Amino acid sequence: MKWIVLSDNRAKDPAFETEHGLSILLETERYHILLDTGASDVFIRNAKRMGIDLGAVDYVFVSHGHNDHSGGLRHFMEVNKRAKVIVSPEAVNGKFYSMRNDRQSITTDWPEGMEERFIMVDHTCEVADGIHVMAHIPQIHPTPKGNRHLFIKDEEGNYNPDDFRHELALHIDGLLFTGCAHSGLENILAACPWPVSTVVGGFHLLDANETRDHLFGLAQRLTDNYSKTVFHTSHCTGDMAYAIMKKVMGNRLHAFWCGTIREIGEAKETAPDELR
Repeated sequence: MKWIVLSDNRAKDPAFETEHGLSILLETERYHILLDTGASDVFIRNAKRMGIDLGAVDYVFVSHGHNDHSGGLRHFMEVNKRAKVIVSPEAVNGKFYSMRNDRQSITTDWPEGMEERFIMVDHTCEVADGIHVMAHIPQIHPTPKGNRHLFIKDEEGNYNPDDFRHELALHIDGLLFTGCAHSGLENILAACPWPVSTVVGGFHLLDANETRDHLFGLAQRLTDNYSKTVFHTSHCTGDMAYAIMKKVMGNRLHAFWCGTIREIGEAKETAPDELR
């Protein structure tokens, strides 16, 4: 199994375009799965730079309704006419806003007239042989503090705190994709009924919001409670957050960026571990 980062906030090679978004191509023996689509068509251009044929993608998994993860979907559906899209109906129907600085819509412009290609998931299930999707993740552990800036606009025009019922996580062959992990990394892991050897995704641990004590504690709990799991992150994981957790987790935590290629089970990482 191999995964390739097509869109991310960071890049080591200036040949790759970056954006505030995330898109990863997962290649298994059975499927090619596009994990999120970034905010634009950046992932398509980066794929071309790497000689990757997105026409071979079988499924697109959309982790949640924010446009930095699903904004590129309409571009993808122009170059791939067959892949099914796995998404929560609450992601498609929601109106999402960030209030971090001023009020800004982060709602996705969803493709129209292609509803037959959508697999709407509103409960934890197996959507295809070996592809498991988790929905409505219970929040029994702390959630990222950056969530307090995120809201959903209801039909009456009220802005309510986002409870992330539109967020999904995907598990296949021991790999767990977290998207942004707005539901909380520990909550996603606790809700996953299948063995997890590898976690990939953003952790939504923003440097301006998380305390050093919380990050140290989280890293220690992940180390103690998931001793056989390796974690890979970038996108919405801050530089400080990563550095603090890396000190605790060591070779159990690794960074990625645009152009990263990882083989599951490779003996060691082949690139530096700092996020920048």
